[in-house]
Amino acid sequence: MSRNVVKCARIMAAALLLMACASFAAPKSQPLVKWMDYTAALEKAKKEPKLIFVDMYADWCIPCRAMDATVYSDPSVASLLNNRFYAVKLDAESQDSIVCDGQKKTVKRCYFDVWELSVLPAFVLVAPKGLTILTVSDSMSPQDMKSLLLQFLIKEEEWIKR
Repeated sequence: MSRNVVKCARIMAAALLLMACASFAAPKSQPLVKWMDYTAALEKAKKEPKLIFVDMYADWCIPCRAMDATVYSDPSVASLLNNRFYAVKLDAESQDSIVCDGQKKTVKRCYFDVWELSVLPAFVLVAPKGLTILTVSDSMSPQDMKSLLLQFLIKEEEWIKR
């Protein structure tokens, strides 16, 4: 009887190993939010005015990954971002040049110097003309993010004129 238990345990271990390998090999699903390039969002906002929502992240940021997995994968959050904002994702450590508040700087320098951020995750709301409206540094739930986005939209008309 002990041989059967050992054999059964080996079969179970092999099955678990196969399932684990399959989960790593499975293709990742497409993100629900249609993230844009920052410069492209600024150009598009000049022609078709909408607020620009910038998600600041870093590869090492665990709460940023959690936001991707829970908040940006929420259909109601993704729908709001896709339909009412230009959604942008920027690596806070990037040395790519962008224009933030009329100043050409690296993303990293915009993060620290212009947007005065120091923690991640962080979000920047930018007017169509490229001026910063506000910044938020916080990890949140899908419900909190949806509430925040709806609050932004209450002032949308006023902020778009900036």
